[in-house]
Amino acid sequence: MTDAQARLRALAPGAHRPRGAAHSVVLEWVEARLRDGELSVGDKLPAERALAELFEISRASVREGIRVLDALGLVSSEVGSGPRSGATVVSEPSHALAWALRMHVATQALPMADIVDMRVLLETQSMQSAGRSDPAVRDEICGRARQILQRMDEGVSEELFHALDAEFHVTLGELSGNVVMVTILTSLRTAVVGYVAEGVARIEDWPKLRRRLQAQHWEILEAATRGDHAAAAELLREHILDFQAAVAS
Repeated sequence: MTDAQARLRALAPGAHRPRGAAHSVVLEWVEARLRDGELSVGDKLPAERALAELFEISRASVREGIRVLDALGLVSSEVGSGPRSGATVVSEPSHALAWALRMHVATQALPMADIVDMRVLLETQSMQSAGRSDPAVRDEICGRARQILQRMDEGVSEELFHALDAEFHVTLGELSGNVVMVTILTSLRTAVVGYVAEGVARIEDWPKLRRRLQAQHWEILEAATRGDHAAAAELLREHILDFQAAVAS
């Protein structure tokens, strides 16, 4: 018996559950089935009524459990009565992490200076790891990054520029070949959306800074494309710190 199955047995109908934790049985059940391979991405969860009857809990508790799974980026829920209705298993690990970081940045519990330091560590490490990845994979990633920069050169709106900027950095993070690192990078970028918007609004000559940032993007990409990952990592570090200094001033 696996640990997940043992926990499920402890939470079976009629077993003792702490007050207020009824919805947790749904989370435990989904975790166990994912671990055992009985549930996979794209599968639908049983209907709300069926889960309520299975665990002898209220439908409200089932809904609460599904809401938690939704917030964690593990299910996507559709209302209605058609074939697409109900909760479907998805896998969006950066979703929950991004919102958690974003809220704690807002409370100032997570200093922006520490967020920036983490970005520097992760993005430079990703670039330095690129030399160990398959050349064909590197070329494909750099090709996608080039397409992003080409779009940014087209005079897109400020909002789209920032979105593409984030996409460019996350795409370069894929050079690490580490999905956990890419997930964290994605979350960090999403977490500072509000901070970036507020900082940019204070900059007197944003078009000038935008041109400088874009020139730096191209320098980073060209270094990565020619295989000089140490140089690209250093350019990334300077680029991140340059932008941080600009929005913090």
